[in-house]
Amino acid sequence: MTSTKVLVVDDEPTVREVVVGYLRRDGHDVAEAADGNTALELLDADPPDLVVLDMMLPGVNGLDILRRIRSSSDIPVIMLTARAEETDRVSGLELGADDYVVKPFSPRELAARVNGVLRRTGGRSVSSPQPLDFGDLRIEPLSREVTLNGEAVELTPKEFDVLAFLAGSPRQVFSRAELLESVWQSSPEWQDPATVTVHVRRIRNKIENDPEHPRWITTVWGVGYRFEP
Repeated sequence: MTSTKVLVVDDEPTVREVVVGYLRRDGHDVAEAADGNTALELLDADPPDLVVLDMMLPGVNGLDILRRIRSSSDIPVIMLTARAEETDRVSGLELGADDYVVKPFSPRELAARVNGVLRRTGGRSVSSPQPLDFGDLRIEPLSREVTLNGEAVELTPKEFDVLAFLAGSPRQVFSRAELLESVWQSSPEWQDPATVTVHVRRIRNKIENDPEHPRWITTVWGVGYRFEP
């Protein structure tokens, strides 16, 4: 079986050494970069299956790299940052980051998140393998494709996971904590529930005619979110 390729981008040598060590122990083929320019060169030369990306980098910063990645690719990206403010987390998530880890972090936890994202984006569906048809909206779990009125909808891997999970259980209400546990395989103790809010907002912006008054993913105030078939 071919090993998955992970690119670790961080300007702190100690962080890179520890993270790379854990990922290689799990069998991944790992490349590393200490600055944004080197990261972009590696991304162009040999695109990885996943990127672990620090936000604060010399040269091109992490958010600019993420923006460049999302302009042409849906490669999963896990952001690292020493900043704990919500605005910084939201910035990365709104640009298309799939997960977010605040320093200092547990390398074992990060490795587990990498493995979880790779399992989900490597073909393991979060819902039924059968296509999910809801009138104008069609979700293909196996090919991980979404179409609306016959037009392709470009979703990041995590956005697809959230949509497919909710659509797999129509009308069932899920709290943000339940979505973190089921889709992110994490918990509110490790992951900010605002992560779910940002992803739902981005999905709505892509599939709803009026995101402020959603037809597909509705909010059940004080509880969570529900998919309306």
